[in-house]
Parts: sequence; C-alpha cells; structure tokens
Amino acid sequence: MSALIDIQNVSKIYASADDSTAWALQDVSVQLHKGEFVCAIGPSGCGKTTLLNIIGGFTQPTEGKALQDGEPITAPGPDRGVVFQEYALFSWLTSRENIEFSLRVKGVPKKERRERAEHYLDLIGLRRAADRYPGELSGGMRQRVAVARALINEPEILLMDEPFAAVDAMTRATLQEELLRLWQTLGLSILFITHNIEEAAFLASRIIIMSPHPGRIKDIVSVDLPYPRDRGSPEFAAVYGRVDRAFHT
Repeated sequence: MSALIDIQNVSKIYASADDSTAWALQDVSVQLHKGEFVCAIGPSGCGKTTLLNIIGGFTQPTEGKALQDGEPITAPGPDRGVVFQEYALFSWLTSRENIEFSLRVKGVPKKERRERAEHYLDLIGLRRAADRYPGELSGGMRQRVAVARALINEPEILLMDEPFAAVDAMTRATLQEELLRLWQTLGLSILFITHNIEEAAFLASRIIIMSPHPGRIKDIVSVDLPYPRDRGSPEFAAVYGRVDRAFHT
C-alpha cells in the first residue's frame, strides 16, 4: 500500500536564546495510509506537535523528507485540514461564515459555499447554531465548527492537535464518538495528537508512542478492536495496558 504521508528520517532542531540547540525530533520515520486513524501520544516535549506541523507544512524538517502522495510538503494547503485545541474561530463570524470562510477566500460563489457549509453543519449536528457566533457556543460546539471548517475543503488528511483537551470529560467522550462517525462516513484519514491513553485506544487504528529529548518513535501499536469500542471490555483494557507500559517504560 502506498503511503499518503511518508516521513523519512526526519529531524528537527530548534535554536534557543543562549545559542544552544534542542532536538524536537530525531530520525523519525513513519507512514500514514489513506483511511487510517492514527493517534500520536507521548509526554510534553516529545515532538508530537512538531511532527504535525511538519506534515501540515507550517515548518520544515532540519533533516529528512516529509512527503504527501510522493511529493515534498513545502507549505500549508487545503489538502491537509488542521484542527487546533484553541478552536481558532473568527469571533466576528457566525458558525456558517466560519465554516465557509476558506471558500469565500477562494472566490466560490455565495450560493455554493452556503450549500456546502450547511451540508457540514448537518454532518456535525449544528444546523440550529448556523447563525450563532463563537461566543454564543459551548466549547464542544465551537470545536465541531472548527472540524467542519477543516472538512469543507475535502482534505486528504485531517490533522488534529489535542482538539478535545479543553472540554469536560462527558463532552470529550461525545466528541470522540462523533469524530469516529465522521471518519467512517467520509472515509477520512486522520492524525490525532493526544496525551490521553484512553482516548488513543478508543479512537485509533494505530498508536504512535513517542519519547522526548530528543523526540523519537518508541513504539507503534496496532489496535485491532472493532468499532464501536467498549471502554469497559477486557480487550480494551489490554490495549490500554500495552500502550501504558510502552508510554512509561
């Protein structure tokens, strides 16, 4: 199977104020395939977000190659949708206007972008909130809008940087279930960054476990459990235990 994203021996070095250098990533190689749901997990400073930013085209590797469909990733693009923890919505735009913003920038006619925005509002279950502003929405609703805004460009892969970390536990569980539904309905490819082992075990078909200083891939765990997953099952506990042991070893 050819890789959608191919990370080849990638290292990233950052310089600090005292002229010393720090390895955010060192010699990382991994492939992400079409239709996969991959979670990357690890402690702070392990390079998870740096890896996502390289795939997103926001930064370039110091060494190695980052490829999409065999071509170098050199800049951000609509074929890589990004969802951040902080929502990053425009406060002066309604939910619908936030979702259709990138289409407006591209010059897509108003009727078409409204139809496409409303399609994604339906997918995330927020048609009733189409004309509300971000300040009028709960944290979970704002994150749904952020997901729809990324999806409206029909990206090849959705990059998600701890998108549910700022919401309460019940909302987080609901958002996880809704994201799985979107993944299965739309045939998405997803790279999802998290600190939460249970979240990774619930969502991922593969889990990349990273270690810090320098950021390296410690292990990759394939999760063969069928969806939807039962968090209380012995099989789920076994996956959790394997990831937890690798995470803390």
